[in-house]
Amino acid sequence: MHRSLTVAVVGTVATAGLALSAPADAAARHFHDCASMNRAYHHGVGLPTAHDRTSGTPVTAFKRSKALYLANNGPHRTGGREYDLDRDNDGIACEKR
Repeated sequence: MHRSLTVAVVGTVATAGLALSAPADAAARHFHDCASMNRAYHHGVGLPTAHDRTSGTPVTAFKRSKALYLANNGPHRTGGREYDLDRDNDGIACEKR
């Protein structure tokens, strides 16, 4: 009887550990527009290897997150949410200085 209680406790602890170890960007947030994204991420969100394409000073202080970028760079959705927030296709959504 003591042995089965130990197995049950170890199984519960192992399951709880799996739930706590999920990556931070696992549930990437979708933003309706750039104004909404810039309230949360002032300089935008980009891929980890992205570089701003501009004739002026490039933006470098954007949040680097593949999951967040992919959640907000997709096809235009009419009548609802706009997910194509990287209009110049440089790997950074909603970049601003």
